[in-house]
Amino acid sequence: MLPAPFTRAQSCTQKSDPIWTLIIPLVMRYPLYGNTHIKVGNGDHASKSLRKICNAVAVAGYLNATLVIPNFHFHSIWRDPSKFGDIYDEEYFIKTLESDVRIVKTVPGYIMERFDYNMSNVYNFRIKAWSSIHYYKNTVLPKLLEEKFIRISPFANRLSFDSPPAVQRLRCLANYQALRFSNPILTLGETLVARMKERSTNNNGKYVSVHLRFEEDMVAFSCCLYDGGKQEKIDMDAARERGWKGKFTKPGRIILPELIRLNGSCPLTPLEVGLMLRGMGFGRNTNIYLASGRIYDSERYMAPLLEMFPLLQTKETLASAEELAPFQNYSSRMAAIDYTVCLHSEGFVTTQGGNFLQLLLGHRRYLHGGHSRTIRPDKRKLALLFDNPNIGWKNFKRQMLNMRANSVSKGFQLKRPNDSIYSFPCPDCMCKANKSEDSRTSSAT
Repeated sequence: MLPAPFTRAQSCTQKSDPIWTLIIPLVMRYPLYGNTHIKVGNGDHASKSLRKICNAVAVAGYLNATLVIPNFHFHSIWRDPSKFGDIYDEEYFIKTLESDVRIVKTVPGYIMERFDYNMSNVYNFRIKAWSSIHYYKNTVLPKLLEEKFIRISPFANRLSFDSPPAVQRLRCLANYQALRFSNPILTLGETLVARMKERSTNNNGKYVSVHLRFEEDMVAFSCCLYDGGKQEKIDMDAARERGWKGKFTKPGRIILPELIRLNGSCPLTPLEVGLMLRGMGFGRNTNIYLASGRIYDSERYMAPLLEMFPLLQTKETLASAEELAPFQNYSSRMAAIDYTVCLHSEGFVTTQGGNFLQLLLGHRRYLHGGHSRTIRPDKRKLALLFDNPNIGWKNFKRQMLNMRANSVSKGFQLKRPNDSIYSFPCPDCMCKANKSEDSRTSSAT
């Protein structure tokens, strides 16, 4: 049974939290603060920006201010010009939150006129990481009332995980109800889920999703060695310079690939992922959906994984070239499609940390009554096992079965202090009640 979606009518905490009255009575929100606007900086890939958007909704609602729809800035690594409305249903976002937070697409002209229509003239509030909501009330709000319009940039991790129920409620409402993928993404994502289930009839429509991070930029950033050949060095040096311009060649910087690997920080290769899965008991006939960007040297590296799991599918094999064409060269939109298919899989296997994993963990817990049904392998132990030339298959398999048993994120898990509400949505975002799906991946209105 699925958890009830978070709505304004139902919460695991009391909706009418007295914190609201510290700012202003709810009925007075728009008449008094209706001319104050907040714009937050969003310079990251869309998966990183989702938490910023939810936090921005919570801050704006708490301060009774108007929130300006965030922009996604073009990044030299992701090279994705997607805007908010390309990834999320903008109108649905605004409509869903209208009873709690006023949201506008652009700053009204009469306000920008005060700043000579130059955003750089708008006061930019620089806030310490993990600031409490009370800091926003005591320090940000007075400046907001004085200026009428402020920017907050950077905004990553600028709101503490532990906040009053009123703030958590808005985070939940934004994350699980208001942020629905745009119709093109939603339509294709749902289509691929249906096709994946059709191809998994041998397992009663159940499939396992695997998130593989072996794209060129990921391999380059890790500074790990794989085949250690000349071509790999040329490719990685070029990718590092293209994406991070001198970051890895600064004088005095020492990079030790062997230690990076022993620390469990190297991306797993497709071969290593295949060996791990087979060792954990996933057989040749397992239906697997592989979520990934463009694999580095894919023809060579993917061959052994496909040999071990011939039923493996990707968005490129499930969709036609014509269906994928509108999303090609937009990494955020392609990731949103992967996210949808992974969300609805029976099990999820991660091979690397990151925002995609953390958001998906929380979303799967939200959908599965607190159970994420996710395998998170111990990569430090994996490195030792893979690098041991004397380990036999029998011993390796025993180690993998033990790792699977101990690494599955299962059971009803509650958020502890300092845990992210986006990874642990219970109890703030969900109740054990009658169930229906959230709106991120549902076209129902």
